[in-house]
Amino acid sequence: MIKPRPRPLISTRLLPSAVTVLAICLGLTSVKYALDNRPTESMAFLAAAAILDALDGRIARVLKATSRMGEEIDSLADAVNFGVAPAFIVYALLLADTRIGWVVVLLYAVCIVLRLARYNALLDADLPAYTKEYFVGMPAPAGAIGAIGPLAAKMQWGDGWWTSYWAVSIWMVGVSLLVVSRLPMRKVHTFTVRPNMVAPLLALLAIGVAAAFVFPYLVILVIIAAYVVHIPFAFRSQRWVAAHPEAWNDQPRQQRAARRAIRRAKQPTRRRSVARLGLRRPGG
Repeated sequence: MIKPRPRPLISTRLLPSAVTVLAICLGLTSVKYALDNRPTESMAFLAAAAILDALDGRIARVLKATSRMGEEIDSLADAVNFGVAPAFIVYALLLADTRIGWVVVLLYAVCIVLRLARYNALLDADLPAYTKEYFVGMPAPAGAIGAIGPLAAKMQWGDGWWTSYWAVSIWMVGVSLLVVSRLPMRKVHTFTVRPNMVAPLLALLAIGVAAAFVFPYLVILVIIAAYVVHIPFAFRSQRWVAAHPEAWNDQPRQQRAARRAIRRAKQPTRRRSVARLGLRRPGG
């Protein structure tokens, strides 16, 4: 007679949701520390909540424990950790003494919720394959990092124009508009790395991790700047892929090779056009 296998003490289906609930607790704890005027601890707990939020989905896929309830809890956790928590942190530490501060952080929180609702709606939409490589608008985690940018600048350099109510308000409105915009933002996992660049990038990652412990606020500002700089490149890349349906199912590396080939093919034509214009100049 075959003995039944012992059941685990903790169901594998419970673990991903437990991680998500823990992320919510950490996100709300970051608000508590912000209300206590402890910005370092507040941002640390928010970062921990973001890390757990990124891990819960991967844990669910590894354990094959994905469920509809887990997806709903994860979406609610995103609204709390990336919408409500950063809004309260910015208000408590930077905008509490202003009249417009509450309006600004409300706008940000609402935009995060709208962005999450649009993301969930697009999951079931029948879209071209290339759209899976891009977010529509700034993703919620990036929006949360952007929202605390002025606070990171204050912790790094002290008070200045970057902590004035009008500068923080304009910044928060800008982040909110990027969140609900339809600008394409490239997903991190779609970037490919050449084999000869793996070692340098790993070394750069090690330097970044070490810098995060020594200069955490400066690292936050560098991440924000890098993400903003990438937006025009993502926009150009998305427009090219949308105009070339034959490349929709190609890998990102193949798409980049096709773009380079098209640019090289156009260069001789441009040179001939410039040469003809030079010959037509008076006195040429």
